[in-house]
Amino acid sequence: MTNRPAVFFDRDGTLMEEVNYCNDPAKVRAIPGAAEALARLHLAGWRNVIVTNQSGLASGKILLSEYRAVEAELNRQMGGHVEAVYFCADSSAAPGPRRKPAIGMLEEASRDLGIALTESWMVGDKDIDIQCGRAAGCRTILVRTGYGHLHLDSRPDFVADDVGRAVDIIFKNSLSCHAPQ
Repeated sequence: MTNRPAVFFDRDGTLMEEVNYCNDPAKVRAIPGAAEALARLHLAGWRNVIVTNQSGLASGKILLSEYRAVEAELNRQMGGHVEAVYFCADSSAAPGPRRKPAIGMLEEASRDLGIALTESWMVGDKDIDIQCGRAAGCRTILVRTGYGHLHLDSRPDFVADDVGRAVDIIFKNSLSCHAPQ
């Protein structure tokens, strides 16, 4: 399998509006422009991968079936341009090696999908997303959607207003794949 670059996306507050412990697909609202941004990446040869902490599963605030229904609705709203989703149900009180800011989900995706981490990007709205991407060797973008405005001091490589602007930054600053003409 040839290693290709990916863009790793946090889910809540990055691709969809923040809904604390979202357990209802009717509450899923894609961030405006997110579906188009993922389509642009897909057409240019990037792998779009969601990596998301979901501690609501561990606490019982979300059932696995509810999580899967929310995931399916978000993928539908993203036009099917999400190649894979990795989630971690660990609580913040008992984090394992997959819970962001740890890099376990990115390493797993790299093995499963043949992703070159050092050519990849991590996009998220929290400092843990930036820490995770940096630790995995990815370039990082903090989006101001969701909780992003509270984490501007997280030292990302770039800051963008939203996912659409983040994709513009990726195309401008990457050699591996190119924006569609």
